[in-house]
Amino acid sequence: MDPIDCTPPEYILPGSRERPLCPLQPQNRDWKPLQCLKVLTMSGWNPPPGNRKMHGDLMYLFVITAEDRQVSITASTRGFYLNQSTAYHFNPKPASPRFLSHSLVELLNQISPTFKKNFAVLQKKRVQRHPFERIATPFQVYSWTAPQAEHAMDCVRAEDAYTSRLGYEEHIPGQTRDWNEELQTTRELPRKNLPERLLRERAIFKVHSDFTAAATRGAMAVIDGNVMAINPSEETKMQMFIWNNIFFSLGFDVRDHYKDFGGDVAAYVAPANDLNGVRTYNAVDVEGLYTLGTVVVDYRGYRVTAQSIIPGILERDQEQSVIYGSIDFGKTVVSHPRYLELLERTSRPLKILRHRVLNDRDEEVELCSSVECKGIIGNDGRHYILDLLRTFPPDLNFLPVPGERLPEECTRAGFPRTHRHKLCCLRQELVDAFVEHRYLLFMKLAALQLMQQKASKMENSTSLENGSPPSLESKSEDPLGPEGSEEEGGSASGLAKVKELAETIASDDGTAGHVSTADPRSREVIRNACKAVGSISSTAFDVRFNPDIFSPGVRFPESCQEEVRDQKQLLKDAAAFLLSCQIPGLVKDCTDHVVLPMDGATLSEVMRQRGINMRYLGKVLDLVLRSPARDQLDHIYKIGIGELITRSAKHIFKTYLQGVELSGLSAAISHFLNCFLSSYPNPVAHLPADELVSKKRNRRRRNRPPGAADNTAWAVMTPQELWKNICQEAKNYFDFTLECESVDQAVETYGLQKITLLREISLKTGIQILLKEYSFDSRHKPAFTEEDVLNIFPVVKHVNPKASDAFHFFQSGQAKVQQGFLKEGCELINEALNLFNNVYGAMHVEICACLRLLARLHYIMGDYAEALSNQQKAVLMSERVMGIEHPNTIQEYMHLALYCFASSQLSTALSLLYRARYLTLLVFGEDHPEMALLDNNIGLVLHGVMEYDLSLRFLENALAVSTKYHGPKSLKVALSHHLVARVYESKAEFRSALQHEKDGYTIYKTQLGEDHEKTKESSEYLKCLTQQAVALQRTMNEIYRNGSSANIPPLKFTAPSMASVLEQLNVINGILFIPLSILLGPWPGLSAPPRDVFALVQ
Repeated sequence: MDPIDCTPPEYILPGSRERPLCPLQPQNRDWKPLQCLKVLTMSGWNPPPGNRKMHGDLMYLFVITAEDRQVSITASTRGFYLNQSTAYHFNPKPASPRFLSHSLVELLNQISPTFKKNFAVLQKKRVQRHPFERIATPFQVYSWTAPQAEHAMDCVRAEDAYTSRLGYEEHIPGQTRDWNEELQTTRELPRKNLPERLLRERAIFKVHSDFTAAATRGAMAVIDGNVMAINPSEETKMQMFIWNNIFFSLGFDVRDHYKDFGGDVAAYVAPANDLNGVRTYNAVDVEGLYTLGTVVVDYRGYRVTAQSIIPGILERDQEQSVIYGSIDFGKTVVSHPRYLELLERTSRPLKILRHRVLNDRDEEVELCSSVECKGIIGNDGRHYILDLLRTFPPDLNFLPVPGERLPEECTRAGFPRTHRHKLCCLRQELVDAFVEHRYLLFMKLAALQLMQQKASKMENSTSLENGSPPSLESKSEDPLGPEGSEEEGGSASGLAKVKELAETIASDDGTAGHVSTADPRSREVIRNACKAVGSISSTAFDVRFNPDIFSPGVRFPESCQEEVRDQKQLLKDAAAFLLSCQIPGLVKDCTDHVVLPMDGATLSEVMRQRGINMRYLGKVLDLVLRSPARDQLDHIYKIGIGELITRSAKHIFKTYLQGVELSGLSAAISHFLNCFLSSYPNPVAHLPADELVSKKRNRRRRNRPPGAADNTAWAVMTPQELWKNICQEAKNYFDFTLECESVDQAVETYGLQKITLLREISLKTGIQILLKEYSFDSRHKPAFTEEDVLNIFPVVKHVNPKASDAFHFFQSGQAKVQQGFLKEGCELINEALNLFNNVYGAMHVEICACLRLLARLHYIMGDYAEALSNQQKAVLMSERVMGIEHPNTIQEYMHLALYCFASSQLSTALSLLYRARYLTLLVFGEDHPEMALLDNNIGLVLHGVMEYDLSLRFLENALAVSTKYHGPKSLKVALSHHLVARVYESKAEFRSALQHEKDGYTIYKTQLGEDHEKTKESSEYLKCLTQQAVALQRTMNEIYRNGSSANIPPLKFTAPSMASVLEQLNVINGILFIPLSILLGPWPGLSAPPRDVFALVQ
């Protein structure tokens, strides 16, 4: 085997405290951009005058070649040729020679040898790059770091920026896109069969991604002051804008609209809630009901909502337009039969209750949404719904209501708490989980009652005296207790009977005049169970929420008081369910390592999947602190604290930036970062130079950013003040007490990394900084200067349209794989990949997941080349659509390294693993459960290439991390001991090898028993090690006795074979190999593969 350099950089080794930033984007220092031309631009002689048009002239170009030759080119109907014009003299006649060519490239090749040579090289290089490096992503992903780039002169770029960015073309009639029409027309496309659905989903996705890009550009132009307001005479906070057929409004409380809900804070939150509503109604996708294209953009401290425009809305007052809902939060309410009909179709999937409210004239009005939801019929005859900010019911834990008492679970946790706004809603995921939980309870209650009935019948017939069975009331008092504690068989058959009974009763109810097949006692069982779980129907399980309960200003009719009381109780139960089930469930999943968040974004995602809002982060951390498995949750605690600090800092940064003028932006951002992260005790802000500040400062500028005051209040911020505010914000918003007064204290107390905090705050606020090494800990100079802040990007929230058919194929494929049918699974996943490509184009997160699973399947089936090809695409795609250091990308690197090793590309495998380790160190640090897997992989590969000492450093670190996070008696720890023992054996240090293998054997024996295959393997290996140790000792004794004349038998130290290393790699990465004969089946008399033929596919 050829020797390969395996030494990692010093900062990657276990125990290193160094966290450099430059390796994040490795730069090729020798690379120089190829210059083909110095200038290529439109000539100043454009457009051609009338007489030249009649000669076929289309346009004129001006070129300066790399050899400094200046030429003027005519583009005509016959081709491109040189003319005799100069910079100051117009002469359109052909030059001599004129070099007439059909292609501009051909013409330039003839006049410039440098162009000919460099352009050919450029094309060759471009073709050599992987297509995934060049294809555009559907939604823009910004990097928080960037290298220093030279700003070269480029006339084409300059022209492009000013013709298409500032919106000139948006004012040309006939050029603008009617976004609303496009968005709604795509929704109206037919969807009866697969080809039609694919076409429709592709059109919807394309229009949405285009609309998001246009809205983001427009929002930036609005905040930068490049768009005229449609109400310029009003105060800047109240201004609204239209650009490129998109309506823009700012996140401020205009005309005291949100006065009762929290003012500006509520106005800031409302667009995000509205977007969630739009997302939800779009997902239900009811024919005939339309939502607006909505994008929420956070940029430079402002929140901008971009919406498509309902045809005709600008020509009439809102009061005239709204035919359903309320424009004043429930004082005047109107309804419309067509809207009720359309919204009724969404009520079951969204769990929304159809209900009645009173208007200002005390008339009853029927609604099937919250009162704020407005229905407007546009001039195009479509039924639009907007203002969906209260689609989901309120969160009572953050909405104190006088006279209402919350369940004990809530009061024990210190709820209700007054939040800074009254628009706190439960997440859709929580509503779904709560209803699912209630359904299980319903089934168990009914099964219990049926079994009691059966038991009482038997009692009556046999006259045996038994203790009375527990009543339904006593059962339903604790819906979260350990229900269904009957014997498994009995309860399972009971549940099956309940399901059958419920279906019978439902079908009886659905059939008018049908003779009931269910006896009255069974109906009574279902009725009792329905009542106990809060179902709105007494014959079938149906839990729905009234989103207007506890809404200020909404009144309900007298006749509905009982329903309202039940709904209030249901909301209280949902609030208690979040605290007593979802948060403990999350902590348990983290303890069991079912979920492994690595940074703030992945932790937020895990919380949201369980319906836990980020405002509960403090409660999650409290529970982690009180958990008996506190040490195993250390990584969650660190991520949570980092997230809490950076979110609090983001809230402060938002208001801080609003007071900054454009000219002081980089100085203000660098000053904030210094106060936040630098150990330098008193950073001074650099104000813009006096000569640049206008003397007429008191005159109001037309283009001043909204709400900006010409002040420099930001410059007086100090680190002490900022950290005091962060701790205060953490207490007020998250109800968590931070024990730190400075960044150094935070790092010391909670074991955080400054580089990780920098990454988190940059991603959350859109800051882009220069790629260089920052000395955060220097007490002599601040870490950041103005030049280090390269840009500030928008943070964009938008709707993500889904490819439903492709997703179903993907899920079916996963299910097949889990059952062991790999070949069928592979075919289904391939089909899903084709459909995803059809809808999303080549780049998307879901395509990335598809490629990863395909690679894993091909690897299991022994096709390493195909596995490598798919996984390489997955890595490239993950870097492009999620970010180069996203935890998902780190996972992709690890999979790719395994497939490279299997394909004998050892140095590539090591480089990839080192890269994954570096990114993990940057994103989180060393003390993470995932690091154990990573270090085991690195240690094994190094063992394979006989770098024993280096291998031990990584494997022993993996052992320490595994012991901490999985407990000293875990099977993962036993495997770690075995891997370390193998390396000691290769080094002939048998005493250490024996010690580790003994530890592993003890764990196997206690956990699996003596007869288990793993215990036996370990026992055999111990015997083998003992024999080798004895042989070595004999040899040593022989040498001591007889000196140099000793007759020494050769010792057998075998280097590990690649096959054995690969086998161990597969084990630690959760892959079991399957013989192809078994894979392809069929298995006589079996409907599924045998149990041992199972591949764990992550």
